[in-house]
Amino acid sequence: MNENANSVYLITGAAGFIGYFLSRRLLDQGIRVIGMDNMNDYYDVGLKRARLDQLMLYEKFEFVQGDLADKAAVVQLFEAHRPDVVVNLAAQAGVRYSIENPDAYIQSNITGFFHILEACRHYPVKHLVYASSSSVYGANEKVPFEEKDFVDHPVSLYAATKKSNELMAHTYSHLYGIPATGLRFFTVYGPMGRPDMAYFGFADKYFAGEPIKIFNNGDFANDLYRDFTYIDDIVTGMERLIEKPPAGGAPHKVYNIGNNSPEKLMTFIETLERCLTRATGREVVFDKIFEPIKPGDVPATYASTALLQQAVGFRPETPIEVGLQKFADWYVEYYGVK
Repeated sequence: MNENANSVYLITGAAGFIGYFLSRRLLDQGIRVIGMDNMNDYYDVGLKRARLDQLMLYEKFEFVQGDLADKAAVVQLFEAHRPDVVVNLAAQAGVRYSIENPDAYIQSNITGFFHILEACRHYPVKHLVYASSSSVYGANEKVPFEEKDFVDHPVSLYAATKKSNELMAHTYSHLYGIPATGLRFFTVYGPMGRPDMAYFGFADKYFAGEPIKIFNNGDFANDLYRDFTYIDDIVTGMERLIEKPPAGGAPHKVYNIGNNSPEKLMTFIETLERCLTRATGREVVFDKIFEPIKPGDVPATYASTALLQQAVGFRPETPIEVGLQKFADWYVEYYGVK
């Protein structure tokens, strides 16, 4: 019998990309999962519902629709379910959207996370795991990015909110002994992923008969690099870290969770073309328009995963050809395109 079978896990953002896959992994092990999501329309709500429909098939899954910015709703949730472990993945995501709609980031990422911390203070948990982001590294030029690097110069509001989350969590760990772990995610991709991510958008544009925009000025010698990390690898790393709450005076840790193997953006795009070619049975070549890098974007993301390996003996390993093929196969089937 799974020793966690009697534990209650609260996953916020459960209808989101990472939240869905983590919830499913835990449910497959017989763990009771309470999923919370506000089901906002930042991207296709139909995709969120499709994920949720899969989770609702599990007897040990319970869904609560609510917003972290609503303090009373958060308190009520903790009072009713008394979670043993909290994984806070609910957040307003996206670097570029933080320039268009900053209010959403303050409400969700700052106020909402504060409510989670307060709830963990008053209803003690064994471990709080929360989403940070590789965006905190800003325009750092030293690669690979290490957790000890200076990260006080964010280049987007989104990154600033994630750095704030790390500071807030550390403070609450120090003051109230809450075991907390922050995860700096590096460009997570896979089937049922987020439509606002570049690889998903490239597929959308292609099947709509539109060109894709690539923000590297067409400079292939100095192309953008991204540490693309497949969703199953991310979930395995999270699963192992959940089992290892930090200890000590201020029981708070931050880890990079990435692939430790960055790819040129153009290599990634060419791989996606090949994968969609196999998925559709016809040659797929994107019509490409090259533009300057966007405000808030960074030239490279590259994770050092040495601390993650040291902590849980794990490093993500799925090659992009394998991960993108799974995405391409899912996309073609889900949207019925050929």
